[in-house]
Amino acid sequence: MMRCCFLAWGVLVLQFAAVVQAEDWMQEVQNRALKTGHSEAVHWGPDASKYSSWTNHSNRLIPVYTFGTDGEGQGIDLESYTGRDSVYRDARRLARLYHGNMDDSVSPDAEYLDQTNIFDLQLAALEAGKKHIFLVVFDGMDWQTTQAASIAKLGRVAYTEGRGVGMHFQDYDADGTSQYGWMVTSPQRSKAQVDVNTQTVKPSGGLSGGYSPLVAGPYPWSVPTDLKYLIAESDGGLVRHAYTDSATSATSMTCGVKSYNGAIGVGPTGEPRPSIAHRAQAEGYRVGAVTSVPISHATPAATYSTNVSRSDYQDITRDLLGVASISRSQPLPGLDVLIGCGHGVEVDSDSGQGENFVPGNKYLTDKVLKQIDVKHGGKYLTSVRTSGTDGAEQLAKAAQQAARENHRLFGFYGIGGNQSNASGNLPFASADGNYDPAPHVGGDKIAYSEDDLRENPTLAEMTSAALTVLSADDKPFWLMVEAGDVDWANHSNNLDASAGAVQSGDAAVKVITAWVEKHSNWHESVMIVTADHGHYMFIEHPELLAPPQDASVKR
Repeated sequence: MMRCCFLAWGVLVLQFAAVVQAEDWMQEVQNRALKTGHSEAVHWGPDASKYSSWTNHSNRLIPVYTFGTDGEGQGIDLESYTGRDSVYRDARRLARLYHGNMDDSVSPDAEYLDQTNIFDLQLAALEAGKKHIFLVVFDGMDWQTTQAASIAKLGRVAYTEGRGVGMHFQDYDADGTSQYGWMVTSPQRSKAQVDVNTQTVKPSGGLSGGYSPLVAGPYPWSVPTDLKYLIAESDGGLVRHAYTDSATSATSMTCGVKSYNGAIGVGPTGEPRPSIAHRAQAEGYRVGAVTSVPISHATPAATYSTNVSRSDYQDITRDLLGVASISRSQPLPGLDVLIGCGHGVEVDSDSGQGENFVPGNKYLTDKVLKQIDVKHGGKYLTSVRTSGTDGAEQLAKAAQQAARENHRLFGFYGIGGNQSNASGNLPFASADGNYDPAPHVGGDKIAYSEDDLRENPTLAEMTSAALTVLSADDKPFWLMVEAGDVDWANHSNNLDASAGAVQSGDAAVKVITAWVEKHSNWHESVMIVTADHGHYMFIEHPELLAPPQDASVKR
């Protein structure tokens, strides 16, 4: 009997060890790669001998998932922009889009859309009277990032091409109205000379945008014939195209124009362009933006602000909150809801913000925070990270009060301080759902205090709060939600944090779909889930990302 007990105990210990190993496997893969500088499973950048040889964006084709679109008519149905209707099959249309000759990007077989078509689809939904329009941006999430996150979640390799499974946004069919495609994200040009003080642009220099399927391939999962092409370099090739940054890519999706990298809501020569949020607001919609990174970073910035430089954070925030700025002496009305991060990031100087920079918080001046507060005659009920206060409960109560009293809502959270991972963002989740991801490729350890976790809401909780306010009195609304930490994790070549960030964003998507099912339907609601650009992770052996207890895995 005693021997049986010991055997049973031994089996339990082994089973427990296997579970721990499975749950922490992405962290283990990351840790091993950092230790050896190499991974058989994945590598970041064109050099397969190194785990990390590239930490920036790429020009990969980016997946697009739509909901409430199939069969909804021209402009809303995703097929309005793909296949025979792809702008990349038409040299004249493509030249107008990029402001120049684009013969090296024209393909008679192009199945993909352009990033500006994300704006077109939203505009068509608005003009058709769709009551609820959602744009969910997983910053930096390409097809490979999503596949890695799926493997982390499912514990197996479930697909090697196509839409995929595992994430809610992959599996959910929105009552049969969901569609899938992919898009080109390249900018008009890689850079321009700008003056933030005068808000002027001198278009000059830089590399032009475009996409060559002959080199890069026709699908998001294609492997280029020239591995350096997608990062604007080349091994003797004749074709080079720029890869986008988050500013002009967000401008493409919300304003429908291609511009230079760094542009916020402006065209190639700096001319302000009305965003889909501006248009919706003019039609009586409430409008909002939610992000897991600082409030005036590129993606939320381009939903509503106009600025020649993405780095002019305080002025961008002024636009978002309806306060006069360097680009708007007559302020915009402001978003109805803005919830994001940047709290605790204090700086004494910032040359990128021009002559009107105010020392203190990098993204939000004390003066503006006071000016917008309902307690001081402003329009916003404010909810700011507070020591000892549960952030999720605090934000939810503020949202309920704002909805009840017909106020706008501003939420300001995040992690500031002197740590390398304290850039104002929400805590990074890990692939196993905890908040202890493996170190970044630079070796920076990521650790959070109990206060950091308790005093900050999650992106899903921020999304729920936004919906509470935007949907009050059954008003129509437009909402952008950004999982910005995907980009930050991928810049750091952190496989563990990347998978965790995708899952955090997926939880926010679940909040939206649950809300639509309870309060609306997929005939009067439209949602687009996509990314603004890709990175450059190559998954050479996806089976090695699955935990060892998977019988199909060979070690």
